[in-house]
Amino acid sequence: MNAPAVPAVLLNETEVAAHVAAVADRLAARLKPECVGVCLLTGGIWFAADLTRALFRIGHNLAFDALWLSSYGDGQESGTMLIRAPLQRSVEGRQVLIIDDVLDTGASLKIARDICLEAGAAEVITCVFARKPDPLKEGARRQTEADFIAWDAPARYLVGYGLDSGGLYRALPYIGALD
Repeated sequence: MNAPAVPAVLLNETEVAAHVAAVADRLAARLKPECVGVCLLTGGIWFAADLTRALFRIGHNLAFDALWLSSYGDGQESGTMLIRAPLQRSVEGRQVLIIDDVLDTGASLKIARDICLEAGAAEVITCVFARKPDPLKEGARRQTEADFIAWDAPARYLVGYGLDSGGLYRALPYIGALD
């Protein structure tokens, strides 16, 4: 069995924390007292945990929920979007902050926004840790943009801080690249 590749470090743990704190500061002015944070599973867990703690430190105690969407299994290519677990908390009439790890094609973020609006959310704000360059696959453009971005990432195969390769590397405390 081959040893896993060691990713090249793009953002170290300290830099990740600085980006989280900075986006929390920018978000703070937009958030309402009854805001519900919705983490997109599985990759968004790490960013959502750090972001909601950063927001709490500056006076925002978000209600919390999760939405489990999946666009691929253990492979690297996106495919059909599956809703594996719906929202558990009512968002009707409330502001929702959708939190995810990465914006690539925008498919997950668009579906999550649509789900929250269909559930009666009064407003949906989106925040991602990393935004990759628009993929421009076959002339197509990204399906949606995020309202808040912590870090503009390069067009590389990212891992760490929630981003994976075949289920591996998510728990790295930094952002790395495997290309």
